[in-house]
Amino acid sequence: GLGGLQIVVTSALISASMLLMHLDWHEALAIGVILSLSSTAIVLQTLSEKSLMQTAGGRNVFSVLLMQDIAVIPILAFLPFLALPGARALARTETGGENITLSLIDRLPPWGVTLVTIGAVVGVITAGRYMVRPLYQFVSSARLREVQTALALLIVAGIASLMLMVGLSPALGTFLAGMVLANSEFRHELESDIAPFKSLLLGLFFVTVGAGVDFDLLCAEPLRIPLLTLLLMMTKGLVLYGLGRAFRLRARNLWLFTLALAQGGEFGFVLISFASTQRILPGPIGQTMLLVVALSMLLTPLFFILYDQI
Repeated sequence: GLGGLQIVVTSALISASMLLMHLDWHEALAIGVILSLSSTAIVLQTLSEKSLMQTAGGRNVFSVLLMQDIAVIPILAFLPFLALPGARALARTETGGENITLSLIDRLPPWGVTLVTIGAVVGVITAGRYMVRPLYQFVSSARLREVQTALALLIVAGIASLMLMVGLSPALGTFLAGMVLANSEFRHELESDIAPFKSLLLGLFFVTVGAGVDFDLLCAEPLRIPLLTLLLMMTKGLVLYGLGRAFRLRARNLWLFTLALAQGGEFGFVLISFASTQRILPGPIGQTMLLVVALSMLLTPLFFILYDQI
């Protein structure tokens, strides 16, 4: 579909650009895949606020974002194969061989990391399918909505902790918890209970992301980082414009599709952290990517303002 084609074409183009910058092909491919994703949180919120979801451009934007969110799990399973031979062993040597975090994948080969990742994802979804429903049926008998909300938060925290234990990102755990809860017949009650906290929790997520960004690097390279950000957004914009025309989007719908998805995404932060942990990306490159993704997301509202002027 359109979403899969966008990921493939964007990844290939960005990877080729990284190769021209003399990066290793492992690093270039990882960067291309990670930067092909866009921001679901910012874009969907803005589309809803501007009542653009029902337009042809808005529907195509939504379909691409949905495909990107689904693709996160296969990407997590694929990334370990890009780790350089002996990289994680070197990392353990640098830390004196100490395992400073509880991780089941620290000493596994790439195929082992992939199996653990897939196993954790399948296990969480399967367990959630057969355990969440009876749990909520039992809790709902008390007719206390606060207890249902507390149970949802407990499920999210538990799955996130499980992901952290096996060496994966807790953000992936919260994503899986959302999938599990969305498959419950109580999802509408949960959505209405959590809705008042949506903006607050989303803001908290971006605060934690911002706290982890190395702004000293931005001050040290005040031209290079913004130029890389603009290069990313222009590259994605060209790909999106071409795909939009190929799928017969015209006029304002074409520009909405192009401008809305030209940034990096919040799952990029998760994948950059995972790639750095697996020693696929060196620390400086990972920090640069975090800055590029964050700046591109910061510029996204300006792109919607530009769309309003078209």
